[in-house]
Amino acid sequence: MGIFDLPMGSPRHLWTGEWRAESDKARDDGASSLRRTPPPRHVEDPGAPSPEPQQPRRRGTIALAVLVALVAVAGGALAATMLFGGDDSNSPDPLPAVASRPIRPREGQTRAGAIYAAASPAVVSVRTTTGQGTGFLVEDDGMIVTNAHVVGESSHVVVKFGTDGASIDGDVLGSDPSTDLAVVSIERSRIPNGVKALRFADSSNVAVGDMAVAIGNPFGLDRTATEGIVSGLGRSITSPNGFEIDEVIQTDAPINPGNSGGPLLDSGGRVIGVNSQIATSGMGAQGNIGIGFAVPSNTARQIVPRLEKGEAIPRPYLGVTTSPASLTNPDGAVVQDVVPGGPADRAGLRRGDVVKRIDGRSVQEPGDVAAGISDRAPGDEVAIDIERGGREMTVRATLGTRPARTP
Repeated sequence: MGIFDLPMGSPRHLWTGEWRAESDKARDDGASSLRRTPPPRHVEDPGAPSPEPQQPRRRGTIALAVLVALVAVAGGALAATMLFGGDDSNSPDPLPAVASRPIRPREGQTRAGAIYAAASPAVVSVRTTTGQGTGFLVEDDGMIVTNAHVVGESSHVVVKFGTDGASIDGDVLGSDPSTDLAVVSIERSRIPNGVKALRFADSSNVAVGDMAVAIGNPFGLDRTATEGIVSGLGRSITSPNGFEIDEVIQTDAPINPGNSGGPLLDSGGRVIGVNSQIATSGMGAQGNIGIGFAVPSNTARQIVPRLEKGEAIPRPYLGVTTSPASLTNPDGAVVQDVVPGGPADRAGLRRGDVVKRIDGRSVQEPGDVAAGISDRAPGDEVAIDIERGGREMTVRATLGTRPARTP
């Protein structure tokens, strides 16, 4: 019998039955557990080493080829982007970045196997009325990180630690479509014994060629591990609300629908990114072609504490779409569209203007427009140096608050 003729039983999937019944049962079980469980003890983080000093890195946003279609790893297509800035400065302390040392496998064990053994117990399946994805425990009190496009508009979800795990009711504390991150909370008492939360690494220390291991639930298959490398840095992808997520990590570790919200891990089992999207050939197939994207851990470290508190995250907004300058104008970003009535429109920016500097910061590519306002807040005024018809001039724009979706 040839290898292609070997009979194979159907793989066991994480979820069976109707979502509503599963959800109601999880909520009832959670309430029952809460009634009979004494108040939990505080669990200390067992002395993680201090993060390594950061080395400055130039921001390098790189556009993906237009022949490749970006697809959220839960399967939905995303739209074209518009540049945006970062968060305001009034935010809680970020989650710590823990220095990572390569895990030493035992004899006969692969490095990927050792990473999987250490990290996979903290990886969960997240189910909603519309589908399922992946998440992972980041705090011993029951805080779970996943993708915003996994939870969608849901206020609560059902969580499982593995195929044989109980269905656990989870409350969505916050969701940020602009970074495709969401936070889910479960009762501490529902965490299986021995499961330890995953820790974040400093994604600014990640280098192309570094080992990368993805753990998730592709097509509902429990905690599947795939191995690869970091194959690119500084990528840009489209967020669920149509804006741009920058500094994204590219990996060739196979990622498929259902991996959304799972961890991308380094050689020490630390989280360097949250798996979010894959590139497809655009021919209707949504499987892996060796190009996956993860929201960097440093973005998650900043955003997650705010989502945990249920905070809204106002961001500065200029209201322009730009593209790379032409061959005759190698530096700058060409304005392709101006949102009517937006900050750029009120400042007098026009289609065809070439943005050269923002508050004195050089603009060499479209991503530099976002970088130029990333440390600003709505209401701040910025000076924009442009070239129009061969003349250089400066306009001043008062930044607005980014809308819920791209106009």
